[in-house]
Amino acid sequence: MYGKILVPVDGSETSILGLNEAIKIAKAQGSQLRLVHIVNELILDYTYSPGVYATNLIESLRKAGRTVLDVAETVAQRQGIKPECVLLESIGGPEADFILAQAEEWQADLIVMGTHGRRGFLRVALGSDAEQVVHGATVPVFVVRGKPKACTLATSCAGTADCYPSIACNSTRSSAGST
Repeated sequence: MYGKILVPVDGSETSILGLNEAIKIAKAQGSQLRLVHIVNELILDYTYSPGVYATNLIESLRKAGRTVLDVAETVAQRQGIKPECVLLESIGGPEADFILAQAEEWQADLIVMGTHGRRGFLRVALGSDAEQVVHGATVPVFVVRGKPKACTLATSCAGTADCYPSIACNSTRSSAGST
């Protein structure tokens, strides 16, 4: 049914959840898997940095992207799936556009991706690539929602695309000190 499954990966927890679901489907149906990571160079402001510094940052982004793909590839291979890996580079534009173009170019039958499940202001401020993919896709999209996290005062960042301040987390309230 799904001969080709496209899986965008960014190293986040939700991305890994999506990858795991894609692997299950691929194993059950004998599908091909294509992992795609997008390096977005728009985050760099060339006007305020010397060219050498910007070049080093771009190369660091590429290296980090290859690492994300290598880890995802290893996860799939340990489950008996041999995926293709594609590193795309973008200078601006929504990542969803690149995911949709890759799905069309490769003639994917299914897109499987994780989502943070943000709502309200955070969705508006940070955007939702998954939502844009769902609305723009010409093939089915399997969206895997991440688990909610409790807030902390510190920023949670482990070198992944999941580096957002604590306001991006679901808040929890302590009964300590309440009357």
